[in-house]
Amino acid sequence: MQYVSTRATSASAARNPQNFSDILLGGLAPDGGLYLPEQYPQVTGAELDAWRTLSYAELAYEILRKFATDIPDADLKALTAKTYTADVYKNARADESASEITPLRVLEQSPERTLILQGLSNGPTLAFKDMAMQLLGNLFEYALAKNGDELNIFGATSGDTGSAAEYAMRGKRGIRVFMLSPHKKMSAFQTAQMFSLQDPNIFNIAVEGVFDDCQDMVKAVSNDLEFKVRHKIGTVNSINWARVVAQVVYYFRGYLKATTSNDQKVSFTVPSGNFGNICAGHIARMMGLPIAKLVVATNENNVLDEFFRTGVYRVRKSSETYHTSSPSMDISKASNFERFVYDLVGRDADRTHALFRKVDTHGGFDLSGGPGSDGDEFKRVANYGFQSGCSTHADRLATIRDVFDDYGITIDTHTADGIKVAREHVEPGVPMIVLETALAAKFNETILEALGTDAARPAGFEDIETLPQRFVVMHANVAEMKEFIAAHTGLAK
Repeated sequence: MQYVSTRATSASAARNPQNFSDILLGGLAPDGGLYLPEQYPQVTGAELDAWRTLSYAELAYEILRKFATDIPDADLKALTAKTYTADVYKNARADESASEITPLRVLEQSPERTLILQGLSNGPTLAFKDMAMQLLGNLFEYALAKNGDELNIFGATSGDTGSAAEYAMRGKRGIRVFMLSPHKKMSAFQTAQMFSLQDPNIFNIAVEGVFDDCQDMVKAVSNDLEFKVRHKIGTVNSINWARVVAQVVYYFRGYLKATTSNDQKVSFTVPSGNFGNICAGHIARMMGLPIAKLVVATNENNVLDEFFRTGVYRVRKSSETYHTSSPSMDISKASNFERFVYDLVGRDADRTHALFRKVDTHGGFDLSGGPGSDGDEFKRVANYGFQSGCSTHADRLATIRDVFDDYGITIDTHTADGIKVAREHVEPGVPMIVLETALAAKFNETILEALGTDAARPAGFEDIETLPQRFVVMHANVAEMKEFIAAHTGLAK
């Protein structure tokens, strides 16, 4: 299996295909594009049948080996076995089994509608990001040890990616983490979870701005190839291909646990801001997983919902990005969206490059086919099963209350966005699986507003906000950021 950039035009520096290990530690391709396999591996019915009885670790191995063909099978099997254990994913609710890793909970079941919640938040930071990040930490350590090398991870987070990355990389030999987050824009729990880490290889940087400012700086540094090479910069953001592939696994797991035969279909609703989580669902569907619909659920920052309704992709400015009660989705420039657009336009790298150059110069593009638009590719979206919807703070409060009253469980704010939108798209005979994003404790301020009581916390997290915090506050300035990285890697700028 080899990989190409979404912008691999005839003039591209990344036109030559790369192996999985070649792109493992990085993010953007040298031409600014994102990596995708030359073709998606296909899954047979016989494989799906055989996978129904596998453990999560065994399933992860079977799927990942289709993408990481240059890693010896024995090594890859050992890495997935080390990652996906009940000991690592031990924060299951009282009525769930940690050994299931991603347990399903049926909320509603009738001929008219079946609604299922897939638990993805049992990992060490109580968020779905742990599902990929724990594997990424082990993959990174494995690759670096083979070459006796070092890596400086430079990433951005709107909340959960940062803590998941830091908990996965803390203490890892040869790895430093520089994580940007929007200053005072995360929940108190999210902030404490990151900033309370005292490990010397972890550097938390609170940026005066919004998440998109952080993300733009990561891309700017990644596009400075000389600096990137000299300082051995890698990324764990959702643009990292290995992280996306690791997320593909739980779509297969959800399908296999929710069905009994391969002629059945399911749909997924996915709370999404950066398009990474649902991009993994798109890849699973392209591999042949019987997915009927992929429903994008957004909050008030509804850039993706607007595109899937109208064909217009319109990035918002920082001043137009709302700070909401589902803050991990307060994103107005979806960095993984390019991967889907590349498929949508027939894997035309020149077309993809032109469209995303227009994002940089004009703030977006229009594929609706209407007057003044860039094209009419939007009509093809239906072929990929995508639909969308959005949710507001009032919707979140109402959904949290409804789910608590009806099913006796407390969901977080992002999962509430997902359930609200899922209810609008569920159809008879097709189970709708909502991907849980985090445990409710991470967003207790809104839980308290909705239910009048605090969300339960797993053991060890009772007083996390009171722990000493270690971080620096910086302006959204790329030059200053490079100086900071250089100073803390012991290398001259």
